[in-house]
Amino acid sequence: MVSTPATPMLHEVAREVLRCERCQLVQFRTTSGFCRRCHKPLEVEEPAVAAMQPQLHATAPTQELDVARAVRALRHTRGLSQRQLAARMDVPRTYISKIENGKAMPTLSSLQRLATALEAEVGELLHDARSRRSQALANVLSDPFLCEVLPLCSRLNAFQQQVLLSHARDMARDGAREGVRLQTMRA
Repeated sequence: MVSTPATPMLHEVAREVLRCERCQLVQFRTTSGFCRRCHKPLEVEEPAVAAMQPQLHATAPTQELDVARAVRALRHTRGLSQRQLAARMDVPRTYISKIENGKAMPTLSSLQRLATALEAEVGELLHDARSRRSQALANVLSDPFLCEVLPLCSRLNAFQQQVLLSHARDMARDGAREGVRLQTMRA
């Protein structure tokens, strides 16, 4: 005996999922063909002339500003939560989250308020990844102990370098834990 359902089953139509090239929103294809957020066409048609021209910018190194990483790194360095930073700026916490996740780009006035709340300069928020890396390297090389040890590291084999690096990581982790413990004891 075959039982039939009381309501007929509808055949589900496969829906196409697209990502808007402009605002990066993932969405189902709309009947109009426009993005639900930015209202731009979902499928970008490139003119034939542009396709024939050489891509000069593809080979050039990108120097994009990464405000999101800079804000997150400075916030962590200062030991602030998103909520604390938002309170200092007098904005909702979700705004800080959107900035750190790259979903919102702060205006110039917001950048100034953000820098003030983070006790930093606006320039620190606008550094690209390469300049932040070179600044971090300069900070490491300013340590007299590391400057003394660095020439000796080239004499170590790969295993010895790994052991040294492992010990250094353990010491840094233990030092960070000790710093947190001391801060909680003082509070």
